[in-house]
Order: sequence, then C-alpha cells, then structure tokens
Amino acid sequence: MRIARTRITLLASCILAMTGCGESAIPDLNLESPLTTANGTPRNSILETNHEILDLRPAANPDRNAYFGDLHVHTGYSFDAYAFGTIATPYDAYRYAKGEALLHPAGYEIQMQQPLDFYAVTDHGMFMGVVQASADTSTDFSRYAVAKPLHNINASDNYDEGSIPQRSKAFATFLPSLLTGIMAGEVAPKIAEAVTKSAWRDSIEAADQHYIPGRFTTFAAYEYTSSTDDRGNLHRNVVFRGTDRLPAVPFSRFHSQNPEGLWDWMDGLREQGIESLAIPHNSNGSNGQMFTLTDWAGNPMGEDYVTQRMRNEPIVEITQVKGTSDTHPALSKNDEWADFEIMPFRVATTLPSAPPGSYVRDAYLRGLALQEQSGLNPYKFGLVGASDTHVAASSDREETFFSKAGLLDGTAERRGSIPASFMTGTVLKWLDPNQMTEVDGHDYIASSSFETWSASGLAGVWAEENTREAIYDAFRRKETFATTGPRIKVRFFAGYDIQSDWLDQTDMARKAYDSSVAMGSDLSPRENQAPKFLVWAVRDPLAAPLQRIQIIKGYVKNGEHHEMVYDAACSDGLSVDPATNRCPDNGASVNLSDCSISGDVGAAELKNVWTDPDFDPTQEAFYYVRVLENPTCRWSTWDALRAGVEPRSDLAKTIQERAWSSPIWYRGKES
Repeated sequence: MRIARTRITLLASCILAMTGCGESAIPDLNLESPLTTANGTPRNSILETNHEILDLRPAANPDRNAYFGDLHVHTGYSFDAYAFGTIATPYDAYRYAKGEALLHPAGYEIQMQQPLDFYAVTDHGMFMGVVQASADTSTDFSRYAVAKPLHNINASDNYDEGSIPQRSKAFATFLPSLLTGIMAGEVAPKIAEAVTKSAWRDSIEAADQHYIPGRFTTFAAYEYTSSTDDRGNLHRNVVFRGTDRLPAVPFSRFHSQNPEGLWDWMDGLREQGIESLAIPHNSNGSNGQMFTLTDWAGNPMGEDYVTQRMRNEPIVEITQVKGTSDTHPALSKNDEWADFEIMPFRVATTLPSAPPGSYVRDAYLRGLALQEQSGLNPYKFGLVGASDTHVAASSDREETFFSKAGLLDGTAERRGSIPASFMTGTVLKWLDPNQMTEVDGHDYIASSSFETWSASGLAGVWAEENTREAIYDAFRRKETFATTGPRIKVRFFAGYDIQSDWLDQTDMARKAYDSSVAMGSDLSPRENQAPKFLVWAVRDPLAAPLQRIQIIKGYVKNGEHHEMVYDAACSDGLSVDPATNRCPDNGASVNLSDCSISGDVGAAELKNVWTDPDFDPTQEAFYYVRVLENPTCRWSTWDALRAGVEPRSDLAKTIQERAWSSPIWYRGKES
C-alpha cells in the first residue's frame, strides 16, 4: 500500500481553505491515516451489529430480480445539508425509503409513490456531523468562534426564507474557516474528529437497524468530496459490503485530495477483510477531469493504475439531480437525444464544465482508445443512477419534484421555475442584481443553477435476492442499470446462440444466462459469427409507456472515436427503418395545459433480438442500451402549471424519461 498517498494532503486543505500554507503547518491529525495512528496502532472500530431477521425471507431467484434503490442520500450530518435546513437523520432517511412520510425543511410533507428496495445514506465524510454540532450550543465544538455563525441555525424561529442569506453564507465560508482554524491551532482536530466518529457510527447503526434481509437492504456508506484546483468535481460515494468491521473515520479530502489515495485506503481495508467500492458521480461537472487520459500526476496510466481503478470503481453514477452524464450534444452530434438534462457547470459553481472527459460515453470511447494504445482500459464501468438528495429523501418524480437543497430550492419560486414575487424580486435585485434573471419580461430567481437540475434518478440491479451480499455482488459484476426516476426494468444479453423465440418463453432469462453474457461483461469473438443481442424492457406502471429501445455502440478506428445509435425495438407495432436505424414517430404527445399524455400509444413491454448491421469482427466495441419513454412534462412545467403561469421559454417543457444498461464490451479478434 502506498502510504505516501493516504496521509493528509496539505495542498487539499490549503486549496479548500483558500489560504497559503507550508508543510510545517500540518496539525497532528494530518499525520494519522484513518487505518492506524502515527505509531501503527490499529484504530479500526469493531462495531457490534444485530442482524435478527424479523420477517420471513423470500426465496432467492437464480434468474435474478430487478431491485431499485438510491445510493446517494444526504441527511443532517452533511455540512451543506444541515446548513440548508435539513435536520432529518439517517433513521428518517431509511423510514422514508420504506414508504413513510417525511417533513421537508420548507414545511410540507413528502412521500414516495412506492417504497424502494435498497438505500444508502452517504453523508459527506469530511467533517461529518460538525455543522450540526456547531449549531447545537450544548456541544464542546460549538464553543469555537468558527461555530458561532451556525448557532441555532435550524431553530424553529429561523426556519424561513429570510434565513437563506445566512445559510448561503454559512455554506460558502464554514469549511474554509474551519480548516484555517485547524491549521492555525485555534481548533483542536481531535474534537472535530470525535464528532465525525460519532456521526459515522450513528449512520452505521441506522443502516443496521433498518436492514431486513430479503425485504429492504441498507448499506454503510459515505461521500468522498474532492475536486481539482480549478473546481472540477471528483466526488465519489464509498459503499461498504457489510458492517461487521469498519474504519473508525471515513477517508475524506482532509486526508487526500487525490482519488488515488482513496483507492490505496480501500485496498488497505480490503487486505483486512473490509470490502468496499467507490462510485464517481457528477462527471458532467468535472471540467474534463473525471475521465482523464493520464493519472493524477499527469503520467501515462500503467497497469497498476488501471487495475486499481477498476478494482475500486466498477460502477459510475450516470444521472442524478445535478444533471445527466450520458453524453453531450457537443460530443454526440448525431444523437438526437443527447441534449437531455444537461447541467453545464462545475459543481457548486457557475463556471462552465468542458464536455470532453466529463461524460460516460466519451469515457467509454477514451477507454477503448487507451486500450488500443496500451492494452489497458481504465473505463470499463457499469452504470447506476441516484438522487444526491440533501433532505434525506429521493425526489425522482417530475410531478412532485422538490429538488435537493432544502430551504434554498424547496419552492418553485426558489427553483426559478416560476416568476419571483414582486417583493422577493425587488429585495433580491437590491441586494445583488446577479441573483435575478429576466426571461420574457419576467424576473426569476437565479441564485444558483437550480433550473438546470433534474428529478432524477435511481439505481437498478439484477440480483438473486434483496440482501447486502446479493446486491453488492451485482455492483461488482456490473449487472446494473440506471433510470431517471421511473422504475423501468432493463435486461441486456449478448451471445452467439440466442434465439428469437426465447422472447416469448417464460424461461427467457435462464436461457440467456446459460448461453450468453449479461450487461457489464466482455464478449469474446467466435469464428465466422456475429453476436446477437437480446434486449428487454418493461415500463413503470406509474409512469409513461415506452417508446423505443436503442442500442448505443462505440468504437475507435485509426485513433478516431466513432459512435452509432440504433433503434432496436419500436412501440405500437412499428418497425425500424433500415436506412436511418430509427423507429417512426409513434405520435405520443403532451397536453401542456394539464400535462396529460397520450393514453393510446406506447408499450408496456419492448423486446427484441438484435444484430449489429455494421458489425466488424476485428473491431473492439462497446454496446449499451438506452430505453426511452413517451414524452411527459418536465418538473419545471409542472411547477408553472400549478402556479397558473406559462412555463419558462428557455427551459424544456417536456422530457423523455429513460433508462440505461451497463455496457457489454465486444473483444475484437486480430485481423
């Protein structure tokens, strides 16, 4: 294990604190890794757990079931969530995922249409619980000067929009001020660490209390929150397979700004029998830094780097509230559906994020290009979706979208989807004209990029049963898929013996597993044969019907990236036009006066056995599925409809909800 990278990176602290400092300023805490003290004494906690099964456990299904969940959830233990008004606990979060109602910071009740199958609270590892401790004037930490601006920030008499300027300032200044205080010796690192240890232990306890094997699965997890010096997002969620033995504190940016340090730490835990994986998210806001062509130091990616990255990061989050990271119109100019829920900024800024290196499809192509050069592909990852909620509750439906940032965006006016009231607009313009934007003669709040955010998404897995072990193993083999919120089920297989008549047989899945490979796998070539791809999708009965299944192919030839989008199954008995590889329009429409949709078109189920019309047996390629629903109203249109105003003209009025499978990689043979 490369200990040099797992110790605290002073540079990370300096950058985040926006201060200049030297090596001598490192406090004692920085000399300790989360695994051991400076003298090598183990610091891991042995956490007692109770796994009593209170309900009968359904029998495992060898052909696997589809389970839906969210692996990116923040509660009041996250520094930003608490500042935004969230006081919900990890226990509240799990109750919400099971179907119970929860009170939103803005004062209204929120509840899922149907419970989820699995959930993971992923509070920020860096200073977990410290903002909450700052606000609570009975704690030791609250006595520090840096904590005073947060005192009683979520008191009942401060729970209104008038507190938003205070909250925004606290969010922007607390961490830099805290890091400066630690490096100046004004804040004892051990007190901050004690708060984090307690919060982390409580988060684990909540996961264990709510885990019901076979019925509802929870994971101990947290977010590693790092970025490049130019604010390119490098965030990851770290998910542990079990909870019997876990580190005393999470590895955070406070230990290293470099994600390679995180992987070293995870490898060190794995050597001690503690299994975990990291899930990168919001690559769209990374300014090209999530999927680079070199390692952190700018060196070519060697075998050690590639194998370590894939060992620790087998899946990536493709969609969430801060936009979708499938692809970008500038990268996929021949994909009519590429311009979908694009969040164009670096995370937590309004700085533009460069598309190359920031999107999943481009990463897959970069991986093939690197493999062509060196035989190594660092970007063979599967896909999941998530919410990134900061109110403990997933918001994955357009009609009931409540965004993610608590009081800051908990109303349509604050999200910028309806015009600001005269009073609000006047005050904000007076305070800062940049807080407002004018569209079609109306003033809208523009304090952030909330209008570009999405009611998304969910992770899907194919697993034998609803348990930590089975679902985690699905993550590992990349038999995962992502949706923008609807519970669309997607299967994807590739092989040489797949038969079309399987589609109508009850044992289709068993035959596919026995004779082919599933999503997330490699497919080896077979002499003189082209592979067949079995695609299958079933709609969410609470959402719109399906319009089409598409297969997206990517390959690299002579160093150039190529991609193709093929429609593979059409609704309403329509057939793919072989000249365009597109289904005809099925005529689905949306009535913008009430957001009603066509009730007589679209499919409950789509399936097909597809072959690549442009198959080259010598060409390495990836294939993944994208499923599109019929059009429906976007959340911003729903907001406008309820307010009795016209939707903003600069925002999409409708969207096509979708799902993506993990890819299958065809291993081309030498010509």
